[in-house]
Amino acid sequence: MTVTQQHTSVLIVGAGPSGLMMAAQLLRYGVQPVIIDSKQGPTTHSKALAVQARSLEIYRQMGLIDTIIKGGKQALGVVFNQEGKQVASLSLSNVGDGQTAFPFVHLYQQSKNERLLLDFLTLNCCPVYWNTSLLTIEQQKGKVLVQLQTSEETQHITCDWLVGADGAHSLVRKQLQIPFNGDTYQHQFYLADVKINNAFGDKVNLFLAKKGFAAFFPMPEEQCYRIVGQLPAGLDQRGDFSIEEALPFLNAITGQTIGVEHTNWFTTYRLHHRMADNFRQNRCFLIGDAAHIHSPVGGQGMNTGLQDAYNLAWKLAGVVNNQLQEKILESYAAERMPVAKDLLNTTDRVFKLILSRNWFVGLFKKWVLPVILKNVWGKPALREAFFKRISQTGINYRESQINLHLSHDSPIKAGDRLPYLKVFDEKKQQETDLHEWCSKPGFTMITLGKLQELDLFTLAKWITQNYTGALNFFYLPPSAKNQHVFDAFGIKEKQKKALIVRPDMHIGFINDVVDMEMMDNYLQNVVGFVKA
Repeated sequence: MTVTQQHTSVLIVGAGPSGLMMAAQLLRYGVQPVIIDSKQGPTTHSKALAVQARSLEIYRQMGLIDTIIKGGKQALGVVFNQEGKQVASLSLSNVGDGQTAFPFVHLYQQSKNERLLLDFLTLNCCPVYWNTSLLTIEQQKGKVLVQLQTSEETQHITCDWLVGADGAHSLVRKQLQIPFNGDTYQHQFYLADVKINNAFGDKVNLFLAKKGFAAFFPMPEEQCYRIVGQLPAGLDQRGDFSIEEALPFLNAITGQTIGVEHTNWFTTYRLHHRMADNFRQNRCFLIGDAAHIHSPVGGQGMNTGLQDAYNLAWKLAGVVNNQLQEKILESYAAERMPVAKDLLNTTDRVFKLILSRNWFVGLFKKWVLPVILKNVWGKPALREAFFKRISQTGINYRESQINLHLSHDSPIKAGDRLPYLKVFDEKKQQETDLHEWCSKPGFTMITLGKLQELDLFTLAKWITQNYTGALNFFYLPPSAKNQHVFDAFGIKEKQKKALIVRPDMHIGFINDVVDMEMMDNYLQNVVGFVKA
């Protein structure tokens, strides 16, 4: 299908989860992008399975959460097995209670994520141009000239901004000549989506053995599992390896006979850990696997790509809509590259530990690791820390240049994700939460503490005159039912706090007083709002 536009504000290359999320987020802000992909259509097979709590929060903000919850299932725990024998079992049921509306690890295939986002794009009249490949990129002053190849012809279009979401082999990244440093793990792996007659339940089962490693992930469908395993030595160079050949090795590692009733998908692949030297070059950006790839430990890859898009989209939309100065775009790479680097290092260390054949590491995994896991899981503070990392709710941008922290008492800092705190609405006499207050596109101002009617009127007038449609306003006066909110922010009796929450639900501004001039200074000079 030929791209009908000769020029577009934003061109997205790649219609995987990251690219589709990028398009969906831009649409929320009234920006109509063009999105292309060299594939014939959406994927039916996918490696990613886990949707972490932070991603679920994004989907909730988009009004899509019910579909995901109904179409997936929770991982109820993780079972560790050594040489076929269980050595530790850790419950994941509501492991993140109080931290989020989704205190669990949710299993919902990448292909389902893509279908959901494609439906969102369709409802907003944004087609995906399938079978359309990127050929060349030429960055010019104020625009990008792109050559595309469709099934019918070669065509040239221009765009103001280009987003590369075209995966690990990104042509965007290669065209921009951005180095993709890292390495490839020496082992080859297989992945199977199968229906089996073994009873592993709704827990992730990890099997560690001298002969290799395998993991069983419960899928939403009855008796269906995703199996990831390490190919045996001597067979890892073959390209025609089958599930039938894998079964004897799988049986040896698990210590039981795996009965496969039906195979939906089987593939072999190698894993890499790499990261682009930069996530931006002039008018072009990299997100998702085009920017970073790593081992599947912890189910972090797809979720990190979704959050790349979530971080960039509101900033880019603000520039396209002439609401924000271009300097805001500098914060994308500054905020997301440290996240990707930390994730790369963490997953690499854990993955190497799992695969290591070193005799000392083997003793550690057999005798020490189970004891550590059981002891750690018995401590609430350590469970909370674990969930913050795996759910990605603990990611913060405290060092970002688009934050301003002016509070002396708050344990919550500018740059932190807005905490999930329930709120009792005294006027409506119903319960809501701070995240629900941030469901509309744009920034959200929240004032905590007693304000006079005249003060509230003045704030509302200031927003109407200067930030209509860009700044939503909520006021929470003191009350017994909401005392926990004031405690969380360190607000004592008769004190106040003013927050400005960014569109991605990270706090951009905290102050101990409700001062319009200070908030205006933040929005104008720190964020870079364009004066009307």
